[in-house]
Amino acid sequence: MTDAFSLPPDAAEPRLPVAARTLELLRTVPGLAPRYAAHPGGVRTLEELAALPPLLKDDLNTALAHLEPRSTTAATWLFQSGGSTGAPKVGYAPTGFYMAGVQEHWQALDRDDVFANAWGAGRMWGAHFLAAALADRAGCRVIALGSITREEYPDWLGFLADRGVTAIGGTPSVLRLWFTHARAAGIKLPALRKVLWLGEAWQPQLEEDLAAVAPQARRWGMFGSTETWVVGTNTPDCPADTFHPLPDQLVHAGPDGLLDFTTLNPEMLNPVLRYRTGDAGGLTDCPCGRPGRAMRVLGRRDNVVQVRGLGLHVDELVARAEREPGVSRAQVVITEDGGRATGVDVLLLAGPGTAVDAAALRTELLSATFTLSTAFQHDPEHVTVRVADALVSNDRTGKTASFVVREATGAAAATPDTAAASDGEAS
Repeated sequence: MTDAFSLPPDAAEPRLPVAARTLELLRTVPGLAPRYAAHPGGVRTLEELAALPPLLKDDLNTALAHLEPRSTTAATWLFQSGGSTGAPKVGYAPTGFYMAGVQEHWQALDRDDVFANAWGAGRMWGAHFLAAALADRAGCRVIALGSITREEYPDWLGFLADRGVTAIGGTPSVLRLWFTHARAAGIKLPALRKVLWLGEAWQPQLEEDLAAVAPQARRWGMFGSTETWVVGTNTPDCPADTFHPLPDQLVHAGPDGLLDFTTLNPEMLNPVLRYRTGDAGGLTDCPCGRPGRAMRVLGRRDNVVQVRGLGLHVDELVARAEREPGVSRAQVVITEDGGRATGVDVLLLAGPGTAVDAAALRTELLSATFTLSTAFQHDPEHVTVRVADALVSNDRTGKTASFVVREATGAAAATPDTAAASDGEAS
């Protein structure tokens, strides 16, 4: 049982009083107390921790609404996350966002860096501020970018090149916008050496963009959520899906293939106790050679969407569309009317100067995807594949999810971080 945890008993159990305190807090929440009635004891061992029921997203929202945590040493920041495929979640953090512990074990930035912070700022999304706190710890120079319109990219890219930017950070979907525009405009970033990312899985297509725009750049990843904050990090020597948990984050790989997280940080405001983000994965050795167990994240278990009673594997559909020549990015948009799917649109972004045979791809997807061919057997015209000028993205964060859900009235009711289907991003 204990081998399912990222830390061995002798390293984890001296720090389990933090988990025991979290358990006592959760017992005070009326909507959650009954689930812990079968576990009247404390949390002294990893076996006792593994016996506790997992905490789900709605559970954590219920707990936070009751507890209203507050820092005793700093301002308390409230952030919202998720919602790209489920109800939005709220998280709390003190000023600094626990980044002192991250910087101690992960030196992605140093004093000589010029760092462009391209995560969206404000409007209750925390990654921009988290990255700013990391840059503050490193003592580097910072350019706060936030949201950029299509017309602004060339001027801003030229500005970054002139300033000798050595590092840039953002979600992979936002970073792809930066590097796609740079390639289209013929702009190089020769000083760029580091690409920090958080909020989505790494997109392999970024490697091609980086080779053309910034051949010296390497990726540095963080994994976490607004509820857990940063759980683990990786370096250019690690696979993109493998992260080293921080010492104050305890990762558990369940027998169902789902990961859950328990904080061992006594300063953590969110009551994170076997909290499930919806990510599947396991524990492994990292080929980088760093000692200790690493966490491999296999993706969202809940990216299987119910369409007319059948499961649609969104990631598989998007992956097939992105293998089509000329396609740089794909997105699935599901239209619903009263909770029933009335249509599925596959939106494609074409690479600069390329043509895409959307009609041929639609024919292939319909014939090869059981859910689409069966669910829309009598109305196949409601499955479309088309090249779009832009994918549906969140105006607040700039994130672009692999799928969104919209109401039949027309406007997208589910864009990344505000959506309502089955959740994605911690990463």
